[in-house]
Amino acid sequence: MEQISCLTDYDIGVSALVGIAGLKPTYYMIKAGKTVALANKEVLITGGHLIMEAAKKYHATLLTVDSEHSAIMQCLNGETNNPIDKILLTASGGPFFEKEMTEDITPEQALNHPTWSMGAKITIDSATMMNKGFEVIEAMYLFGVPKEKIQVVVHAQSLIHSMVQFEDGTIMANIGPKSMEIPIAYALDYPNRMANTVEKLDIFNLPTFTFKKPNFEKFQCLKLAYDCAGNLSQQIILNAANEIAVASFLEKKIKFTAIPEILERTLNSYETLEIATIDEVLALDGKARQTAEKLI
Repeated sequence: MEQISCLTDYDIGVSALVGIAGLKPTYYMIKAGKTVALANKEVLITGGHLIMEAAKKYHATLLTVDSEHSAIMQCLNGETNNPIDKILLTASGGPFFEKEMTEDITPEQALNHPTWSMGAKITIDSATMMNKGFEVIEAMYLFGVPKEKIQVVVHAQSLIHSMVQFEDGTIMANIGPKSMEIPIAYALDYPNRMANTVEKLDIFNLPTFTFKKPNFEKFQCLKLAYDCAGNLSQQIILNAANEIAVASFLEKKIKFTAIPEILERTLNSYETLEIATIDEVLALDGKARQTAEKLI
């Protein structure tokens, strides 16, 4: 994948590898000054300011494929001079938002997402709300706002894909069908909107929209992500430990409720480190994985 990413005869690259495996290939596409449609959260979780600085240095264009970040990108279109008061990052809440989190939760139950059909890793991250925590960090880098200005909003209907509140009080919302075709197409032909066969929403038959605050005590992974946001070495460790913990849960080696415990204990094993290169990112990732595996 790293060799493929060094090719230059293409118009747009889509970074959709799962996990930190997507970091170096995406970095190489950015170094080539390409337009990159980012469908991999871990690139910014682990690469952070290194990726954003490289994009600026090599004049690469970084677009986003995530439905939430695409929604924010669309809400900000034409709003360059208007300061953001708050990003309202919507979340489905996953399968356990209204249920008790117990030790006997099985992988099958955690994989039963109420809204989206996704891969196993991201579906478990949605169940723990780590996925939303990663999206907070991603939004921080993509849109240049501090974590304090990013608020997670649980919107179970999943029709408002995210919102931006401006300093004058206006809230811009992106509302659309529950289909990834739309944000993918928007990134591929940005800023044009491609026609598709997705069934349009009927404004007269929309459900009542509800908005709820997440419980940080219940969803400890989300709190850990907020705590780590802005500290690159902690973000790297958090991601590494999470990949190991999620894989171990899917293999039934640990309980669902042990996932945040493994993450916190792994984080507590390290002091904050200065990270200056992609190779240093990967070195710390490897060490953190070993630590998480020993704790498991």
